[in-house]
Amino acid sequence: MADNLLATVDLGSNSFRLLVAKIHDDGTIFPIDQIKETVRLASGLNAANNLTKEAQMFALEVLSRFSERLSNFKKSQVRVVATSTLRVANNASEFIVVANKALGFPIEVISGKEEARLVYIGAMHSLAYTTDKRLVIDIGGGSTEFIIGSGYEPETMESVTMGCVSYSGRYFSGGTISEDNFDTAILAARSKIQAMEHLFSKREWKIAVGTSGTAKTIYDMCVENGLSEEITLDGMLQLKKMLIKCKNIKNIRIAGIKDDRKPVIPGGLSIMIAIFEELGIDTMTIADGALREGVMYDLIGRKTNSDLRETTVIDLKKRYKLDIAQGNRVSRFALKLQSQVTDSEMSSRERGKLLVWASELYEIGLSISHNDYHKHGAYILQNSDLAGFSKPEQTIIAELVRAHRGSVDKVYDKIRKMFGDKVKPRIVFGVISFRLAVLFNRSRKDIDFDKIIKIENITKTGYDLVVDNEWLLSNPLTLFSLNEELAQWDKFGYKINLTKK
Repeated sequence: MADNLLATVDLGSNSFRLLVAKIHDDGTIFPIDQIKETVRLASGLNAANNLTKEAQMFALEVLSRFSERLSNFKKSQVRVVATSTLRVANNASEFIVVANKALGFPIEVISGKEEARLVYIGAMHSLAYTTDKRLVIDIGGGSTEFIIGSGYEPETMESVTMGCVSYSGRYFSGGTISEDNFDTAILAARSKIQAMEHLFSKREWKIAVGTSGTAKTIYDMCVENGLSEEITLDGMLQLKKMLIKCKNIKNIRIAGIKDDRKPVIPGGLSIMIAIFEELGIDTMTIADGALREGVMYDLIGRKTNSDLRETTVIDLKKRYKLDIAQGNRVSRFALKLQSQVTDSEMSSRERGKLLVWASELYEIGLSISHNDYHKHGAYILQNSDLAGFSKPEQTIIAELVRAHRGSVDKVYDKIRKMFGDKVKPRIVFGVISFRLAVLFNRSRKDIDFDKIIKIENITKTGYDLVVDNEWLLSNPLTLFSLNEELAQWDKFGYKINLTKK
């Protein structure tokens, strides 16, 4: 077994998860194998708070399967943690003795605050590094973790004994979904949150981040049903109404939810609604990293300020054998043009990164077919596991790649569907910059664009594109395509005047 491989096992109250990953030189991890099995250990607690024999046997079967995957790992390469259910089960110690033998590695039952710390580390390593304070929420099967931190350092951590499995079993008995059940569950969750609400007031953080299965499922349901682009309170209240119409868990037929999540989504949604209402959260984004990734970074014993997204893009370029030089040509031109026509605030620099990465990856669809390669590329980027990228960021990059060629009518229609009728010019300028970059670099030759192109007379909806006349005369195909492109944008009120110098 290679020394640069590590494995972590997360024995959660809803599911058991195994992660095997390779360690990069910069301290980041690259997942190479992930196994998830739904166990619902929290449902195996009886009235005396003991794990039933049936629950123990099923859990041991899963651990035996995990043991096979870990058979060649050394003890120093594996860390196993158990959470809420094994914290509270009266017979947990007896079960763990047997479970250690079944798995072949020692199981560590971690405290709620330790779980919160590790969740935060995992979540932050899966997002772009920033020192801005973030609130991270992880709704597990038996507990919910609340963390505020900056960079990779958690500052305030709490764990509350409420989870999607325990709440679904307690307040939606027999799978019945009703308004009364929802309201009771939401009030119960709000009462638990109120006790520590002062620690997580909105003035202490800028961005709310959700992680793990419940948050990701709610996000997918909001997006796929057209309710919101991120998790919002209004979107969740509409999901609540949709679930109530189903009347029972067995009748759930709603886009965005997998079969294994249906039995626990009423409890998870109730908790998330309560969190939003009590903490005054407006929107929440999603992080792919959670407890198991946090455990792995803790196992490494290193933290890095490098941008994991950059590592992901580099890996994609290698995996799909992209023309690196061409991607650099397009990205440099697109960023240079975009930076001249929009502001240079921090948010704009972040958007600039997404534009650069989309430009570097714009030919990724050629790995499938040259025909409609922009559509193939968008599909790859939308559906791949892109470590470090949030779901909204991943969508933006995929849609940029889709938009770099083809009919402007279709491109603009897609922009309006994504951003509404009040489309901000900077969004359109970003797409135009990308399309022009591809157009000007069709020859795949290095060109000093500082000498042949200038931007003048910038307005909110246009600018003068001044291009060296001699260069245009020697590149008639580019001139023809350029005139066609700018004429299409003119129809939508974006006036870019081609001026020859």
